Amino acid sequence: MTKKKKSPKRTRIGVVDTMFARYDMGSAARDELATCPGYGETFVVLSQTVPGFKDLAVAAKNLIERDGCSIVVALGMPGSAAIDKQCAHEAALGIMQAQLMTSTPILEVFVHEDEAQDPEVLASVFDNRSRKHARNAYWMLFEPEQLSQRAGQGIRQGFDDAGPLQLSEEIA
Repeated sequence: MTKKKKSPKRTRIGVVDTMFARYDMGSAARDELATCPGYGETFVVLSQTVPGFKDLAVAAKNLIERDGCSIVVALGMPGSAAIDKQCAHEAALGIMQAQLMTSTPILEVFVHEDEAQDPEVLASVFDNRSRKHARNAYWMLFEPEQLSQRAGQGIRQGFDDAGPLQLSEEIA
């Protein structure tokens, strides 16, 4: 009888998204992670969908504590009403609390419905922000030097980069 080789334990990256978002942010994040080196061999992606962004914190915490994720990307869309913005703030506080409780990064990725009036522009913001934060999660785990190289460069997720401050030679 031949001994079966044990496969090495793969790192787990969590993706949690919502039904309420008007764009499939979870698919964009998972698609981006699937293009990263080591996908399927070095790391796998676990994913869950919840009703709305107020449910993201518990789902992310469960992906960490129950399912062993090393990082989670939490994706949601607050609406444009004032109460939606207040609820988004509260949801963000919940995500921060879950990070502190688990000592594990949870990247909050919110796209507010009123960030763009044109549906095509808004869709590009959803896609860009979801993908860039998924890539950030990968870099945090496997290539942290990628983040360091971009420090101070005004890198944005969703819209064009702001770029670094243009300083006079006296200040720089």
